[in-house]
Amino acid sequence: MTTLLLFGLAILLAAIVPGPDFAMVVRNTVLSGRVSGMWTAVGIGLGIVVWVVATSIGLAALLAASALAFTAVKLAGAVYLVYLGLKSIRAAIRERRRPVAEIELDRPMSHWAAFRSGLMCNLLNPKAVVLFTALMPQFLGGGGSQAVLIGELAAVGMAVCGLFYIGLANLIGLFRAVLERPRVRAWLNGVTGAVMVALGLRVAAN
Repeated sequence: MTTLLLFGLAILLAAIVPGPDFAMVVRNTVLSGRVSGMWTAVGIGLGIVVWVVATSIGLAALLAASALAFTAVKLAGAVYLVYLGLKSIRAAIRERRRPVAEIELDRPMSHWAAFRSGLMCNLLNPKAVVLFTALMPQFLGGGGSQAVLIGELAAVGMAVCGLFYIGLANLIGLFRAVLERPRVRAWLNGVTGAVMVALGLRVAAN
């Protein structure tokens, strides 16, 4: 139980620090509403499961040890973030040039699209490679079934990370009345897009 609590705390602290996952939840919630933000959170949570299992069987360590593989993951993640950021900026510019009456407030995003964006953002985050490669060895080993422990750690990681970002999506949803204002929506699109582009460039440069 102590092991699971410490692991959950480590995952929570990593989630609280704003990064690509944080920006993705904000972006999708602003663009398409609270439910899309929640499905994005579920995708991120599943990404945590993948990283826990991958690290436990050595794949993440292999990526971290291979400069070429790590660079490929890093660049793929950077390109993905920049692409989504530029889409948000383009939408903001387009809205600023249109009459208020013609701006469509809601951009439908399927649950699958929101889930997929969260999952891909997490899996293409090179910081996750470093984080889980360093973190997982601290919680594995000792007595008992390793398969059961890995399953428990994956479940705790998904629950903690998923619930944090679901809470974030709902918190942003509380301000929906303000976010529905066309010019506010355009401004937020521009800001979140710029943040995602900056994150992508930072990932590529590091």
